[in-house]
Amino acid sequence: MGVYEELEARGLLAQVTDGEKIRELINSGKATFYIGFDCTADSLTAGHFMALTLMKRLQMAGNKPIALIGGGTTMIGDPSGRTDMRKMLTREDIDHNAECFKKQMEKFIDFSDGKALMVNNADWLLKLNYVDLLREVGACFSVNNMLRAECYKQRMEKGLSFLEFNYMIMQSYDFYHMFQEYDCNLEFGGDDQWSNMLGGTELIRRKLGKDAHAMTITLLTDSQGKKMGKTAGNAVWLDPKKTSPYDFYQYWRNVGDADVIKCIRMLTFLPLEQIEEMATWKDAKLNEAKEILAYELTNMVHGEEEAKKAQEASKALFAGGGDSANVPSVALKEEDFRDGKVDILQVLVSAGLCATRSEARRNVQQGGVTVADEKVTDVATTYDKEFFAGDGVMVRRGKKAFKKVTL
Repeated sequence: MGVYEELEARGLLAQVTDGEKIRELINSGKATFYIGFDCTADSLTAGHFMALTLMKRLQMAGNKPIALIGGGTTMIGDPSGRTDMRKMLTREDIDHNAECFKKQMEKFIDFSDGKALMVNNADWLLKLNYVDLLREVGACFSVNNMLRAECYKQRMEKGLSFLEFNYMIMQSYDFYHMFQEYDCNLEFGGDDQWSNMLGGTELIRRKLGKDAHAMTITLLTDSQGKKMGKTAGNAVWLDPKKTSPYDFYQYWRNVGDADVIKCIRMLTFLPLEQIEEMATWKDAKLNEAKEILAYELTNMVHGEEEAKKAQEASKALFAGGGDSANVPSVALKEEDFRDGKVDILQVLVSAGLCATRSEARRNVQQGGVTVADEKVTDVATTYDKEFFAGDGVMVRRGKKAFKKVTL
């Protein structure tokens, strides 16, 4: 099985410009391909997994990846999948975010000895003269065709800024530039990027009279069609300071029964034969599949040691086994106490289990809080320092949010 056929079997391929040509390129290891990453935050998220693992798979098959850091396009903002305009970032913020991306990408892609490139489109986009760009590139784009693009259509009712309208031209120019500069003949991206990617292939054809190709990756969605990689409205980050290895593990451990095999197939490097066997598992065996998924992905992002710790902590909390020493813990501070006492609302907030005291109050009143295996329903409950001495006390909000609270 070639790598193209494997991508098909794993359900990763969405749309392609020329399936046979792309199959020939990547199966023979002759593709120089790129994926773009706009620097809208200081960490990549679980939503970037699809792109990162795809780059890894293709590199393993002999192809050359180019990780394009969007230092220039981030200053415009991609309207795809958005109902409003993105927050405008400063050049300093974008540069900082780009450096954070680089460190995380190196865990997935081998950049040694020219096996892969990392480039920043700020290096060419920020040098462009506007009038020259209009004359050289603008004439190649039909406004009528652009407005038919899905990424723009969904914004027309609420308002599409002229700033964002230029995004397709910027992304297309990236492909045009890298085709000439790095012999990049293939662009990959999420399925919501299809219109932007076609803009690049068309620009190359019209300006250079040559063929370039594009392929989109299936978006990672759950059985309800919602994008995965978020929890409680927040992104699941690859940076351990923003999402701990334990919380990262737990996110994947808690995916729905209907989604676990799809996630294993699309995100892990386990053999397809093994995955097809797992697809026959039911009931309790599905929990084993979720543990495999969570361990494999945590190992990829945070390393074997952190993956084992997260696994042990999860078993200690939910299966009555494992090493409780690896359960995430937080220490109360002196300022949390008043006259030697701390109330349950402050415990929940200080432990990071609730964002505010009002949220903590609601959880207590609704019966969703336990401390040392005892349900707490009185918001006035207090504890002295002695209570948290030694190994600490397990505090739970709901069924899946735990913290060991110590002094």
